Amino acid sequence: MSTTAQIGVTGLAVMGRNLARNFARNGYSVAVHNRTAAKTRSLVEDFGDEGTFVPAESAEEFVAALERPRRLVVMVKAGGPTDAVIDEFAPLLEEGDVIIDGGNAHFEDTRRREKALRERGLHFVGAGISGGEEGALHGPSIMPGGPPEAYEALRPLLESIAAKAPDGVPCTTHIGPDGAGHFVKMVHNGIEYADMQLIGEAYELLRDVGGYAPAEIAGIFRRWNEGRLDSYLIEITAEVLSHTDAETGKPFVDVVLDRAEQKGTGRWTVQTALDLGVPVSGIAEAVFARSLSGHAELREAGAGLPGPNAPALDAADAEQFADQVEQALYASKLVSYAQGWNMIQKASEEYDWDIAPGAVAAIWRAGCIIRAAFLDRVRNAFAADPGLPTLLADAEFAKEIGEAQSAWRSAVATATHRGVAVPGFAAALSYYDALRAGRLPAALTQAQRDYFGAHTYRRTDREGVFHTLWGEDRREVGAD
Repeated sequence: MSTTAQIGVTGLAVMGRNLARNFARNGYSVAVHNRTAAKTRSLVEDFGDEGTFVPAESAEEFVAALERPRRLVVMVKAGGPTDAVIDEFAPLLEEGDVIIDGGNAHFEDTRRREKALRERGLHFVGAGISGGEEGALHGPSIMPGGPPEAYEALRPLLESIAAKAPDGVPCTTHIGPDGAGHFVKMVHNGIEYADMQLIGEAYELLRDVGGYAPAEIAGIFRRWNEGRLDSYLIEITAEVLSHTDAETGKPFVDVVLDRAEQKGTGRWTVQTALDLGVPVSGIAEAVFARSLSGHAELREAGAGLPGPNAPALDAADAEQFADQVEQALYASKLVSYAQGWNMIQKASEEYDWDIAPGAVAAIWRAGCIIRAAFLDRVRNAFAADPGLPTLLADAEFAKEIGEAQSAWRSAVATATHRGVAVPGFAAALSYYDALRAGRLPAALTQAQRDYFGAHTYRRTDREGVFHTLWGEDRREVGAD
């Protein structure tokens, strides 16, 4: 076999197949390989007219087809399967070759793999890829992390297949060293969880309190999508809500079982945030809401619990309420994005990644699931102040969330009075109020900790660490 392929893709399930086709459509010769050779043959038979594919049935044949430095994209299930593929191919590669993991790997696994392969003279790039199967084919948002020189070897290829933002800029950039790319992809998915939960709560309020039918709510979401909430998720929500089930004639949303599944990236985000000590309450509530939806026995046990029973609003009040929900949704969305960026900034410091927060916003403007018009403003906020501690401190965003807060509070209060669960809206509002507070009840918490565990405390009026002798004469002593 001649060495003709500029890039190789192993793992030809839907994502891998579409990514290989994307490379081929953009003029690259693509070596393709799968553990099951039939999938490799099927790809070439079905899509061979889209570009140049070099099929390979063995690992040796696949590697031999790649020009140096070899660039090999792994698109298999995260965890053990990824390690198995790396173990199979790494011995066949030479110094300077690049392995790219395009799966949803945990960033700590990526850090481990990058270090091990670096010691063997190989480059390893953990690339978060967002956009689903359509994005993989037509242009995803790509978040590569790893050695800068490896990214430079990949940059022309990635820029050509990535989604293009409205200003024509490719939605990919070098995120940072080792696991930075997969970390940012994980946080993207955490924000996605929060975004979807907030949209779901808005839908529930419009339906259960406002009295709107799904098709009417679809119209409301379409109007919202023409303004500041313009985003992919709002767009597809309108499509889902306007869809009628062909078999029953009912609104499609009414025939879908209300149990939301998850693949783990949202859970990883919350677990990692706990490790970093970063509050991501909006993302956490979204993860827990999905978890609760799947606990049939809990929900069955709670189905008979008493709650308020109030009629839907009349038309005039419903219209006013819909405006409150829009403002609550926007304000809560700002909070969840702010929490996500705060987590990225903290991890960048912790792992010495030097991630540019504005660059992350730039590559999320197209291709990815959370793509939204207001990400341009997020990018501008960090361009104006790269050290911005929270998006909520940006002057424009602070002004908007301040103007929305009255309606936001009213929407949450109405939900509470009507017995509609809005954990996302409520958590976001509580986070906002905690940030605003000049003093938190954590002072009492720390005093309690000192009482039962001698955990010490600091004072507001002088430096030092102290402990009160609670079980003796309650004298205060220094604890430095």
